[in-house]
Amino acid sequence: MAAVCGRAPKRPTVRPAGARRARGGDPRHALGRLGERLAAAHLRRLGYEVLASNVRTRHGEIDLIAFGQDTLVFAEVKTRTAARADGPAPAGLEPLAALRPRQRARLRRLALAWLAEQAATRPRAATIRFDALGVHLDREGRLLRLDHVEGAW
Repeated sequence: MAAVCGRAPKRPTVRPAGARRARGGDPRHALGRLGERLAAAHLRRLGYEVLASNVRTRHGEIDLIAFGQDTLVFAEVKTRTAARADGPAPAGLEPLAALRPRQRARLRRLALAWLAEQAATRPRAATIRFDALGVHLDREGRLLRLDHVEGAW
């Protein structure tokens, strides 16, 4: 390996399969994981079995994969906290407003990859659906509202 500007080039980090990088206590990461846990509990209450959460590939992450009622659901979860202690996020910070067309296309690609990888073991479904869940929390992390849009795209 050749040195650039007097420094050795940066070597790629090698981690065992399944190992995760430490997040260092990023509050946004913790907020997102809390929202995903609340969304998973919501899906379970509706009768779905959560098959997987935080499915990572080199192209991105699927927040939740659930199955129930002969439907396989790929869910994107967006979590926001209220700006004020007594109310929901301002209109510009609505969780589902953050779902852009590029993210939707990425989730479709990730779902196709997961379906191909899990072809032998995944449940057979009559319907595949993409849902969006918006989780609204107060500043203390308590649930204010959970919006669930079935078949969001």
